[in-house]
Amino acid sequence: MKLITKEIERKLNNTPIYSKDGQGTDAEIIVKFFNPCGAATWLITEAEKQDNGDYLLYGYITLGYGYEWGYVMLSELQKIRNGYGLGVERDRYAHGTVKENVA
Repeated sequence: MKLITKEIERKLNNTPIYSKDGQGTDAEIIVKFFNPCGAATWLITEAEKQDNGDYLLYGYITLGYGYEWGYVMLSELQKIRNGYGLGVERDRYAHGTVKENVA
C-alpha cells in the first residue's frame, strides 16, 4: 500500500510542525498508519518536508505500550517489515481528532 497519496502530501505540506501546538488530543489527524499484525499506531497531526524529500512526521504514537507524542520519519515507516513480510499500512478511513481515533 502506498503510505502517502497526493492528497495526503498536500495536507502534510499545509500542516507544519508546531502548527497545532496546544491542541492536544483535539488536534485533527492528517493520516493514520498502523502495523497490521501488531499494536503499533501512528496518528499523524503535523509534518515537515526535509531537503531530501522525506517527511518528519509528528503525532500521537503507540508501539503497544501506551500513547505518547513523538516524531518519526516517513522513510522509517516505509522500511518496517514484520515477521510475515508485511509493512506498515495506512487507514484509508481514519478522520477526525486524535481523541476520536484512540482506542
